[in-house]
Amino acid sequence: MTDPSNERTPEPIDAETVPDPTPPAPPAPDYDEHGVPSLDYVRDKIEGRYATSLGAAELAEGTAAGRSVEEQEAERAAKAKEKLEELRRSLG
Repeated sequence: MTDPSNERTPEPIDAETVPDPTPPAPPAPDYDEHGVPSLDYVRDKIEGRYATSLGAAELAEGTAAGRSVEEQEAERAAKAKEKLEELRRSLG
């Protein structure tokens, strides 16, 4: 077993820091040098999200999942009534 007091501590290494050779990236075109987006960029983003939500709502209305239960039941009842009338006509 070795005595911890006999172990040598490594000497610190003297080194110099080297600056990063790559220049900082310029800000995105819709941002200023502080990283703040422009008003036009924010407006476009909000309008895009609003248009997407309107489109999603319009698509949801056309699917069975987008309609209310009452609407689905009414459609089912109307189809059933139509089919019953068709069967009665075919029987005489």
